[in-house]
Amino acid sequence: MQPFLDSSDAIDDSDELARRMDRHGYLFVRGLLPTDVVESLRMQLLTIARDAGWVLPDTEPSDAVADLTGFCVEPEPEYMAKYGRMYELEEFHRVQHRPELTGLLTRMCSDGEILPHPRLIGRTIFPQKEAFTTPPHQDFVPIQGTPETYTAWFPLAALSDDMGGLEVAEGSHRHGVYDFEPALGAGGISIVDSFAGQWRGGTFAQGDVLFFHSMAVHRGVPNKGDRLRMSVDARYQRVKDPVAPGSLLPHTKPQTWEEIYAHWCTDSDLKYYWKQWNLEVVEYDNSYHERRDRMAMKMAERGDPDSRSALQRIVARDADPNKRERAQTLLDTLDTNDG
Repeated sequence: MQPFLDSSDAIDDSDELARRMDRHGYLFVRGLLPTDVVESLRMQLLTIARDAGWVLPDTEPSDAVADLTGFCVEPEPEYMAKYGRMYELEEFHRVQHRPELTGLLTRMCSDGEILPHPRLIGRTIFPQKEAFTTPPHQDFVPIQGTPETYTAWFPLAALSDDMGGLEVAEGSHRHGVYDFEPALGAGGISIVDSFAGQWRGGTFAQGDVLFFHSMAVHRGVPNKGDRLRMSVDARYQRVKDPVAPGSLLPHTKPQTWEEIYAHWCTDSDLKYYWKQWNLEVVEYDNSYHERRDRMAMKMAERGDPDSRSALQRIVARDADPNKRERAQTLLDTLDTNDG
């Protein structure tokens, strides 16, 4: 694995930012976000995490030492209930509108106004649970709309080698959607290609930001320390490009914007901010997830536990009640066999 190319020297150069994104599929910028802003958000989220039983009692909350007895993952109901409380924080949603983020992307995408996706995502990764490390995947599969969507990923605390982070396969954004299979971890899929020699990564300081193209293959690095790893995925695109309906909904669906906004200031300028534009909303292509789900069902019938994350997503989010019931039955069988 080679280190990221640091693009801090190019943040005011529109042409160079565009060239580097086109060439590499990512931009890594050190110290882009103010550390006081990131730390304030981190401590608010950690307060919720502590109350959820995710932080070890009798330790300093700021140390984020994980209580492994509280381990859970998205989209398990226990996880989503606590994550939903985090999602209600106005400061959580406001961070993606920071001028440091929107300004850089506006310069890079110099031919159009930038839309921050309302569907902001927060991640809380428990340590010592390597099987659930986010596998290699492309964001376009769950996001869709336009391929010219960019993720800004940043941790809420500095990440040493043992805490891991995120890695990107350089140049992988140029070849469409790759073949995949069901796997444990966020998204429930893993790309089968190895991308040997293309991986770029490294440690993160608080305030560092990694931007990458929606077609760029990326993966989580195992958290081998003892602390929770908390991070944010913010997505952006040009206003003029098509957007999928899911990008305008909360990540904590069926939680609604009305339920989330009930905890905000009544005159917040962020409420339904995307409605100021006449967006082109396009249908979602379900074929990717349908393929994943068929494969996961067959794997589960063989007793393969790597089908678990995909099955959990079917139970939590699929519109077909018969399919949800079948996935739950298979999950119950896996749990019985594990027991």
